[in-house]
Amino acid sequence: MLGVCTGLLKAGASSRVLLLNSAAMSSAAGHKVAVVLSGCGVYDGTEVHEAAAVLAALSRHGAEPVMFAPDKKQAHVVDHTAGSEMEQERNVLKESARIARGAVSPLGDLKPGDVSAVVFPGGFGAAKNLSDFGFKGADMDVDPEVKRIISDFHSAGKPQALCCIAPILAAKVLGQSGVSLTLGNTGAESDWPYQGSIEAAKSFGANMELKNVDEVCVDAKNKVVTSPAYMYNGKFHEIQDGVTKMVGELVKLL
Repeated sequence: MLGVCTGLLKAGASSRVLLLNSAAMSSAAGHKVAVVLSGCGVYDGTEVHEAAAVLAALSRHGAEPVMFAPDKKQAHVVDHTAGSEMEQERNVLKESARIARGAVSPLGDLKPGDVSAVVFPGGFGAAKNLSDFGFKGADMDVDPEVKRIISDFHSAGKPQALCCIAPILAAKVLGQSGVSLTLGNTGAESDWPYQGSIEAAKSFGANMELKNVDEVCVDAKNKVVTSPAYMYNGKFHEIQDGVTKMVGELVKLL
């Protein structure tokens, strides 16, 4: 009988833990969160694994992801088997629909009043289609619609999350607001191949924090959350875990 009672007590405790975890993970229930895509594929669009991690983490927290992308021509198209440019044209919105399973709206439709937060996954699309950082470096410009969104969400006090190279967008737009961000860490080029972007972000006025792939930079004042993701040459699960942490911190700011 004692064993049965002990088992029941353990089962009850486990149930309470599950309920608490469920409540914690549902803290974004009822919230719509915009996800801004920039095409499909790491070298000329959105990094697919980062996008998938963002979407899974949002829905796990109870949020409803709604996807947007610029309705314009990609900067260029890259053969992902060779890393070389291809002689063809593709549309950013149509390519982003591959990730969104068709459900993607033009970026011009995104307004802060319609959602609770916004997330920018990385990939070279953020540096080529959402901006031209990939071509001009520190002389970059941000796509006007992207600039509007980052500025308007900031003014409205709505949380924003960006990973991989995408924080360079916030550095350019919000640098003079003293925003704190991460673009990863410094060290061996084999581990951190894009660490040069950190100095560019500093030149815009952003406070840059060195973070490892499993860490997150939270600027509570400006409501901006960032994580290195594939700025680090990591394993699939390392990227997914870091992005999931980033979304978890974003949810806390809702």
